[in-house]
Amino acid sequence: MNQIYLITKAFPKAERFGLTSQMRRCAISIPSNIAEGCSRISNKEMHRFIEIAIGSSFELETQLLIAKEQKLTPEKIDLILNELDQIQKMMNAFRKTLKS
Repeated sequence: MNQIYLITKAFPKAERFGLTSQMRRCAISIPSNIAEGCSRISNKEMHRFIEIAIGSSFELETQLLIAKEQKLTPEKIDLILNELDQIQKMMNAFRKTLKS
């Protein structure tokens, strides 16, 4: 999610403690929770961390849509939203395999 860092650098300074901070935390949370889940012994534990990562991805999606509405680099946001959609689909598919 390096793209989140790149686009938020262009946000106004007034957003430093608002959208910028929130978006960066969510972007970091997604791979961090997947990594932590991989360190767990059971599928049940891994499943829980994937759910947290999915939640963070939907938070990030919401924040990207807000940034787009505020006209903060909308062309780049569309590309990230498409990539995020693919990531969400992969995480959901993986989560389903853990229930089996």
